[in-house]
Amino acid sequence: MTDGAERLLTIGAMARRSGLTAKALRHYDRVGLLRPAEVDQETGYRYYRVEQVAAARLVRELRAVDLPLEQVRECLAAGGGEPVRRLLAEHRRRLQARLDRLRGAVHRTDHLIEEGIDAVMGDEQREAAAPADERQLAVDLFNGVWRLLEREDRSVEEDDRMVHMAHASRHHWGQVGTAVNLGRGEWQCSRVYAALGRAEPALHHARRGLEICRANGIGDWDLAFAYEALARAAAVAGEKEQARAWTEQALAAAEEIAAPEDRELVLADLETVPGQPRFW
Repeated sequence: MTDGAERLLTIGAMARRSGLTAKALRHYDRVGLLRPAEVDQETGYRYYRVEQVAAARLVRELRAVDLPLEQVRECLAAGGGEPVRRLLAEHRRRLQARLDRLRGAVHRTDHLIEEGIDAVMGDEQREAAAPADERQLAVDLFNGVWRLLEREDRSVEEDDRMVHMAHASRHHWGQVGTAVNLGRGEWQCSRVYAALGRAEPALHHARRGLEICRANGIGDWDLAFAYEALARAAAVAGEKEQARAWTEQALAAAEEIAAPEDRELVLADLETVPGQPRFW
């Protein structure tokens, strides 16, 4: 190990300074992501330069948001600037699509619970009855919107279809659904417009969703997501302070959610609101 001014850090010291574990540092050495400056050939001990602490901290932060190793490698090679922002923006789009898929799966599971598994087993009869079954139309349209939201490369025509399907689903829920269905329909309309960067209709439907929750005493995750929709719509509108205020409301409502997995879903969704920090 080098002496004097160029004295190196042991792997333990590097772990303490960077926030990475010694195990992680050894792994990143093996995969060639973060090589030590020196390795003692007799003992196998790894030593790092002080200048490598910044890179190690960057690796820690990027891996904390699940950025793939190869893209972490690209960020380290770029050293910052526009290439890193571009990689992170692409990663954020993938995370958002993953979250949309997860939330869509939760909603589809809710419908299965409400309708019963028998409603799924008779596909031929269900397809034949679908035009006359307004509730099933609402469900199918709702789920179809989720499939479009999950896509990262929608065309303009698909964006239009997504808007129309969200409104059609909300219309059919208005005929046969409960207040919870109506609130979720408004939430979905708001999310669609937010995804398209259209702030005014996103705010309108988010407000309607919250009004429905309040008027009908709806709480738990529906209320938290009503606040989340307002936070997201305000962020799209460039109203940072208002977005933060609605986020605080959503966080407070999330504390009252009974199921831990539902609470985590709300918190994960809030982290995708532009300009918001990590909450957990």
